[in-house]
Amino acid sequence: MAWNGDLAAVVLAGGAATRLGGVDKARVEVHGRTLLQHTLAAVGEASPLVVVGPPRETDRPVRWTLESPAGGGPLAAIDAGLRAMPECRGPVAVVAVDHPCVTDETVCRLLTALRAEPGATGAVLDDGRMQWLLGVWQSETLRAVMPEQVSGRSVRAVLSELRPTRVPAKGAEASDVDTPGDARSFDAR
Repeated sequence: MAWNGDLAAVVLAGGAATRLGGVDKARVEVHGRTLLQHTLAAVGEASPLVVVGPPRETDRPVRWTLESPAGGGPLAAIDAGLRAMPECRGPVAVVAVDHPCVTDETVCRLLTALRAEPGATGAVLDDGRMQWLLGVWQSETLRAVMPEQVSGRSVRAVLSELRPTRVPAKGAEASDVDTPGDARSFDAR
């Protein structure tokens, strides 16, 4: 699905993956594709496209960056992604790499919800609870809410101040892969 050049994306592909025994989560395969491949497909032709995590082989050009300090958590990763795209002034998708059921249609619904409400700061997928790492945000608003110290801070505590629009999840969109059993259960579906 094309965004007409009006959507940037930050893909969160770092983290220790401790529940996966330290396996590189982005390289875990579900339905014959890595989680990173699923996520890059979901953000379509977003530009710029920044992946926060160690560089890996991809089938399309991306900008790579790392959060500072390493292991600083998802808020630090979002901040690093935004810093890697200073030219971005429009909407930006923030998508964690561990959601294999998020598609370009999911991202399009989030972008549509953001655009539909004048003054909206963001739109976040909701499956009964807000999925803070599955959303589309106004990039300038997202930058403005970032605290000076992002390392170890709660994404929910910081981003909830923006009161984003809730977009109901469809099916298993918000399901994530945190354990080897999760990956096997997605393959069994």
